Amino acid sequence: MTFPTNFLWGGATAANQCEGAWDLDGKGASIPDHMMGGSLHKQREFTKEIDLDKYYPSHSGIDFYHHYKEDIALFAEMGFKVFRLSIAWSRIFPNGDDAEPNEAGLAFYDRVFDECAKHGIEPLVTISHFELPYHLGEKYNGFADRRTIDFYVNFAETIFNRYKNKVKYWLTFNEINFGTLPFGGRSLLGIIDGKDDEQRRYQALHNMFVASARTVKLGHQINPDFQIGCMLAYITMYPLTCAPADVLACQQMNQKLNWFCGDVHVKGEYPFYMENYFTQHGITLERSPEDLKEIKEGTVDFYTFSYYMTTCIAAEAENGDRTGGNLFGGMKNPYLATSEWGWQIDPVGLRYTLNQLYDRYQIPLMVVENGLGAVDEVEADGAIHDEYRIDYLRQHVQEMDKALEDGVDLIGYTSWGCIDLVSGGTGEMAKRYGFIYVDKDDVGAGSLKRSKKDSFDWYKQVIATNGENLASRKEVLQSVE
Repeated sequence: MTFPTNFLWGGATAANQCEGAWDLDGKGASIPDHMMGGSLHKQREFTKEIDLDKYYPSHSGIDFYHHYKEDIALFAEMGFKVFRLSIAWSRIFPNGDDAEPNEAGLAFYDRVFDECAKHGIEPLVTISHFELPYHLGEKYNGFADRRTIDFYVNFAETIFNRYKNKVKYWLTFNEINFGTLPFGGRSLLGIIDGKDDEQRRYQALHNMFVASARTVKLGHQINPDFQIGCMLAYITMYPLTCAPADVLACQQMNQKLNWFCGDVHVKGEYPFYMENYFTQHGITLERSPEDLKEIKEGTVDFYTFSYYMTTCIAAEAENGDRTGGNLFGGMKNPYLATSEWGWQIDPVGLRYTLNQLYDRYQIPLMVVENGLGAVDEVEADGAIHDEYRIDYLRQHVQEMDKALEDGVDLIGYTSWGCIDLVSGGTGEMAKRYGFIYVDKDDVGAGSLKRSKKDSFDWYKQVIATNGENLASRKEVLQSVE
């Protein structure tokens, strides 16, 4: 096996999906706190007024706020080298534009990071993971207003100074490329007035690029040892056929969704194909020479991404067989299996993606989200036999190993939802990713008891052998028989 000895094995969560305690200790409401949900496969409903008689999944999450010591101890038992988590902006600045931070919120993350240090776990912190304070959406429509750049940089500066000796690895925004799509307007950009068009969306995205670049420069000034990266949802695409029209359609979709944000973050400039797209679609961005200078000077140190599935693109797709995906679907690939949620499973695609990204950017890469969402059954004895999850993860680890053999500089892997948490898209608990089962259902009922799945011991073994032993308990028993 070729995993380096310092490879960062671990898992990933997001504050709005696990913390709960949405209004405790001075925390303000975030945009996710205004999103109802809980039904199987049904997208969450956004409400400007919170009706406490209804269920809002982010209000309680899995109560990591009160269970963090127990949860981090379980991560340590698995051998985590790194734990990716986010800081809830509205826990630090309840409205987002406050003059002073909330000390109780800062103190909470002190305790979390101290607990990680106690167990030898390196935090990987996402500064903004779909958790914009609701007030910033209501008053400014989030990043559609340039003033939000300063609010974000102030937030980043506050946590950089507070945790400069506790956190080394940072990510500026989660899955920033979803800002190119209509449904990214609210959750990512903070545009909540319903007036979401491309002109406004790309202007908001530009403002986020400036905020990210300023943050990178500021972070390096505060602590030169900081490593600050970007994070994209990489939706690997193949042409549905070898017809030139399908190949061209696939290339164009890749440029807009996968490459654009990465090119700005890593290369520090807008790519030619997007400048042409803006011209063709009548999009005129307010971009000062100073903005472009800051973007050029504030490039990231490493590139991270989520990878769950691949999809196919066709020039004419009206009558084709479609499939689902991580906020973005496409045409069905006849050579791939599909998960319960319609996401096509493609481990080899991860190797392809790692090679494609490293060839394009030549900076360290990290897979910070990957996993299988599935319905888990608890046996009468309390056991949870999730061999399907083990099989999914094993195949992806094997392909990461091959990418390392190819020469890719891959430095870490954090599986998504290492402990079960509420779905960001639907708020449901039925779609579980974790190595740790949390007793909670789609309407918020349950004891919140934590239980180990079979995948818990499997991942523990993977980390202990640095990716060498990928056999499951079931396979070991079968070999003995």
